Amino acid sequence: MNFETMMAAIKELQPVFRERAPQTRQERKVPQASIDALQDAGFFLSLQPKRYGGLEMKPQEFFKLQIAIAEACMSTAWASGIIAVHAVQLAMMDDRAQQAVWNDSIHTRISSSYAPMGKVTPTEGGFKLSGRWGWSSGSDHCTWVLLGAIVPGEGYRTFLVPRSDYEIIDTWQSMGLEGTGSNDIVVDDVFVPDYMTHKQSDGFAGTNPGLAVNDAPLYRLPWAQSFIRVVSTPAIGACKATVDLYKHAVLNKASGDPTKLAGDTQVVERIAAALNGIDEMETILFRNFDVMLAQIERGEEIPLEDRVRYRYQASLVISKSIDIVDSLFEVAGGHSVFNDSEIQQRFRDVHTARAHVANNPTSFGRNFGGVALGMENGDFFI
Repeated sequence: MNFETMMAAIKELQPVFRERAPQTRQERKVPQASIDALQDAGFFLSLQPKRYGGLEMKPQEFFKLQIAIAEACMSTAWASGIIAVHAVQLAMMDDRAQQAVWNDSIHTRISSSYAPMGKVTPTEGGFKLSGRWGWSSGSDHCTWVLLGAIVPGEGYRTFLVPRSDYEIIDTWQSMGLEGTGSNDIVVDDVFVPDYMTHKQSDGFAGTNPGLAVNDAPLYRLPWAQSFIRVVSTPAIGACKATVDLYKHAVLNKASGDPTKLAGDTQVVERIAAALNGIDEMETILFRNFDVMLAQIERGEEIPLEDRVRYRYQASLVISKSIDIVDSLFEVAGGHSVFNDSEIQQRFRDVHTARAHVANNPTSFGRNFGGVALGMENGDFFI
């Protein structure tokens, strides 16, 4: 299995995911058949270490696959992409944590909720963890979860918890991204061994214990740089789908003759702006990973200001996608107001994605501007 064969498999699945979109919305989670198809295609192994049956793909390749899935269904791309990217963080953790998850099956899946909502009490050999977390996308398809919390006197860590130690609360009734199954996770006074946690400071500084067994460039990237892109990149696929849907609608109105549109500057200018915006988002996404991986392979550190800038650029994707989708949605015609409109679905999805904290550019822009002016960095999830 390689990138080319997986992309071919994903493209074959696009019509299936598109056809299942109503079912995905109705069930409020990705249908099991779609999860099974992605597993058969190898998607969930994309970023997994080779020593645990994975493919160790470059992030650029992985995100191209996620974009292709999102062209058919943004909910499917969102949930499956988040599940798949957790392999990177697990590979950075103590090998005992990796063994706990992957020894029984390389296809074991993990969901997450990184907001520091938990209460942590240090104890012998680890911690007691309690709390309730929201937005755990794809949780119904997973048997482990990564949860964020603050360790008193130390700082932020992620805690790896097995399915037997948490409850999933069905809360996901949303405007868009209805099929992501982003339900709540509840943990009540559960013991988590120290080796089943991941320090934010290790992810930031590149001092992850997993490097002792997984030293591919993928796992030497700052952890946050991989994760922040997984919750914005699906919108690029949604934008591509919106352009195709709009072009189809316009050409049908023009009786299939594009020459009739030559004098309609509103149509052609909006399409041009949308295509250019998509190109800009993809160019920055892939360039950033090209640069970071090249620096790592040369044994160089990724400059802090660049990491801050990349964080800000990732947070802008949803805002840029909203501009593209809104521009086409507002002139998409009368059918777009009906709930079964595919363009309206993309409109709801990208607007819902904006509610994710990683997609709010305000604080990231302020941090980037401040660092550029010589101020101290205030964000360690970069």
